[in-house]
Amino acid sequence: MEHRVDVAVVGAGIAGLTAAALLARAGLKVELLEAHSQSGGCAGTFRRGPYTFDVGATQVAGLEAEGIHSRLFAHLGVPAPEATPLDPGCVVDLGDGSAPIHLWRDPERWRLERQRQFPGSERFWQLCAAIHRANWHFAAKDPVLPARNWWDWGQLLGSLGPGNLASGLLTGATIANLQDLCGCGQDQRLRRFLDLQLKLYSQEPADRTAALYGATVLAMAQAPLGLFHLQGSMQSLCDALESALASGSGGGDGGVLRLRHQVGQLEAANAGQGWRVRGKVLAGKGLANGKATKTNLESFELEAADVVIAIPPQALPPLLGDALKVNYKQCLEGLGEPSGALVLYGAVDRSALPPDCASHLQLAWEEPGSLFVSISQEGDGRAPAGQATVIASVFTPAKQWFGLEPQAYAAKKAAAQLGINRGLSALLQLEPGDWRHQELATPRGFAGWTGRPWGYVGGLGQHPSRFGPFGLPSRTPLPGLWLCGDAIYPGEGTAGVSISALTACRQLLQARGISLALER
Repeated sequence: MEHRVDVAVVGAGIAGLTAAALLARAGLKVELLEAHSQSGGCAGTFRRGPYTFDVGATQVAGLEAEGIHSRLFAHLGVPAPEATPLDPGCVVDLGDGSAPIHLWRDPERWRLERQRQFPGSERFWQLCAAIHRANWHFAAKDPVLPARNWWDWGQLLGSLGPGNLASGLLTGATIANLQDLCGCGQDQRLRRFLDLQLKLYSQEPADRTAALYGATVLAMAQAPLGLFHLQGSMQSLCDALESALASGSGGGDGGVLRLRHQVGQLEAANAGQGWRVRGKVLAGKGLANGKATKTNLESFELEAADVVIAIPPQALPPLLGDALKVNYKQCLEGLGEPSGALVLYGAVDRSALPPDCASHLQLAWEEPGSLFVSISQEGDGRAPAGQATVIASVFTPAKQWFGLEPQAYAAKKAAAQLGINRGLSALLQLEPGDWRHQELATPRGFAGWTGRPWGYVGGLGQHPSRFGPFGLPSRTPLPGLWLCGDAIYPGEGTAGVSISALTACRQLLQARGISLALER
């Protein structure tokens, strides 16, 4: 296969699907290349008998009125997937015998909850709320960060308001710094809660999470924002974006999703005006341990004026080879190591769960680490009536799971599963006989499913040195090459990667003399 398109998008996770759909809607000929047999990446799903499991992401932000997903679906002309707001957004058990903390959707109810749980901390929460309001005003104008040319700077400066100029003084601060500033830095129970919540979205604890990022993370569960549970599965979000990509409706040829197409090389073409994309068409399920499932597979090649990379930037050096500029290669090599994850996928009778069990819970746990637990809702399509899926995830260093002998790997995996089960017993009183199904995924499994280097999950840690103006730009130093995804501002989560895709598309289209703006 050899042909030419306007844009090739590499990776059909939420960021790649969003970018491809937006560009097709703008009238460009787009091909979205995905190595797996389905879209979604870390926001995909898989089935085991009667059970549907979300691979990684289990909740969605940005479906509220004027949220990024709502704006995108309105622009693309497709209905948003059915979803219900989570209330509470999460229940956090600090594992110290104290009452769990409920992140209520109602702001007043949450205010009373935190005052009861963390007396003397209200100045901290009020400061975070003020920063969040400034952030929200800023984000509402779709800024470009980091800025790399005059157009980017125009979008950035035009988004700033008085609140941003004040909060900008905290650009180098962490959430822990805010805690100290407000006189509650010695509250170790509050710090433990902050560490647990921030790690989910920031990949970093409170003393390493940028204050300007963490303040909004801590407000995500409350109205008028909120966290949402999708009917069916996370795949419904992907299905809606696939529908938008196929419909195009921008006056051009629209977009095509090509599954089992693994990109292996990007090469600058036509004297730097465009790219040649080469790869393999995979057999079977597309990937096995990140590699083609058969040898001597069919090759494909296409030329594209622009390429949007929606896979982790750590994958760029082997794709670009000699086309990668030395300074940019050093930048990519210095990004640091994201986390991997251990994820237990299980199913139980709903009667085995505590009464009124929340859909999302956290438990401070020592071995193998703190748990984030997601439980399906009755009638949501993930389990038969009277049963529930239970997904428990733990962050883990990724590389230590590779290079092990089979026996050592099996023993390490068994020990991790035992530790997670002990945590679930403490949190939900689930015992071995309650489980109808169980399996554990490690970073090796994630590398095979997603093709992400070392099975990394999430993006770069949102440390002040890597957030906002100091982050990795969507505009690369290579003409016609753009980045989006969880390593690009504003970070991970389906809402975050969608914003990054919107930014990359606006930059790409502006270079073609086309304006892209979503209505509010």
